[in-house]
Amino acid sequence: MNNFPYKEGPVIYWMQRDQRVKDNWALLFAQEKAIELKQPLIVVFCLVNDFLGATERHYGFMLKGLKEVSLNLEKHLIAFYILKGDPAAVMTQLIESVHASVLVTDFNPLRLTMKWKKEVNNKLTIPFFEADAHNIIPCRFVSDKQEFGARTIRNKIQKLLPDFLIPLPGMIHHPFQFEIENAYLKKTTDNVLFTKNESDLRFGNGGEEEALRKLGYFRNEKLEAYHHSRNFPEMDGQSNLSPYLHFGQLSAQRVALDIRSAEAPAEAKNAFLEELIIRKELADNFCLYNHDYDHFNGFPSWSKRSLDLHRNDPRNYYYELAAFENGETHDELWNAAQKEMVITGKMHGYMRMYWAKKILEWTGSPEEAQSIAIYLNDKYELDGRDPNGYAGIAWSIGGTHDRPWQERPIFGMVRYMNYQGCARKFNVKEYTRKINAL
Repeated sequence: MNNFPYKEGPVIYWMQRDQRVKDNWALLFAQEKAIELKQPLIVVFCLVNDFLGATERHYGFMLKGLKEVSLNLEKHLIAFYILKGDPAAVMTQLIESVHASVLVTDFNPLRLTMKWKKEVNNKLTIPFFEADAHNIIPCRFVSDKQEFGARTIRNKIQKLLPDFLIPLPGMIHHPFQFEIENAYLKKTTDNVLFTKNESDLRFGNGGEEEALRKLGYFRNEKLEAYHHSRNFPEMDGQSNLSPYLHFGQLSAQRVALDIRSAEAPAEAKNAFLEELIIRKELADNFCLYNHDYDHFNGFPSWSKRSLDLHRNDPRNYYYELAAFENGETHDELWNAAQKEMVITGKMHGYMRMYWAKKILEWTGSPEEAQSIAIYLNDKYELDGRDPNGYAGIAWSIGGTHDRPWQERPIFGMVRYMNYQGCARKFNVKEYTRKINAL
């Protein structure tokens, strides 16, 4: 991110999006630099009290994972600190305090994290590197523009995949220890954070160990039928890995290698890898190159024109935020999807599309619908505040990564979904019964 010369002092890895020790290219790069310079390696995570509406469930899930990070780094003789406060200010103070030689961080396309990095970079006089440990092919490498959709990014990814989808090296015990008595670190580190209440969700706990266990269960018990069962919300056919991928507790590259080598039908493996690689990296591409990824202005031109033409169309139903949040609409299927998300921290992928599109149909404008969908998604979904969420909502409400469809009231030419269509695809009554029994 800059061309400053190297100095003498510890290398810092500013861990953000990729909260794991195993299979972490950013951490591996930081250790490589530290060994090359014969310097200690420090790993730092900045805890923000209010990150884009994150709630107790998100912090509980995340802190369980960070506790594992701390223990695993200790095994490799690497110092780990959690620091509280504004990340840009915290990192600037830390770098000055320990006289760091190099700063390394991981990649995140969201505006807020990019703003933090820019603010830190503007105050640095040491080299600053960003390593994309979240995508199999680095987002900035696969494309230098916003892609139209899956069909335009798929060929680019598939051409590069053989060079990037390779086995990952392991960490080693770090040969240079951090033994500096530092008042700043003592003042800001708060190990009591690990005693914070963990998530009480029925979904399960966070952390690398649990993520790998769930990956193994999916591969051995569910992958074989994935291409069929994933399309039925009443069945538990999905991988349930998205929260672990979101918090970086699990490497997408590790998952892809594991699934690719599994004994399962090619149709099942290909269906899963399409979502894990193509759709996931398309979402990162969208947020990196479209600064309005969470606003109406970020929708394609055709859908904005079409939605504008239908702003004043009459609505058969209109609900405000409280009714949506409490699952108090006239639609039992929509209410069940909302209840699933609130109770478990997860909603079936097919239902997320229906859920968001109905918010558009039952609110006064696309802007209101998008705002409510993002609020609810980020508050209740464990994988909220994520490019996949922003891209999915933009697809559902604004036609992003989609094409124009037959024009109809309210939706214009944005793809439409309704209860009857869902009933033709899966057992709506069984899904509703299962959710209401939670």
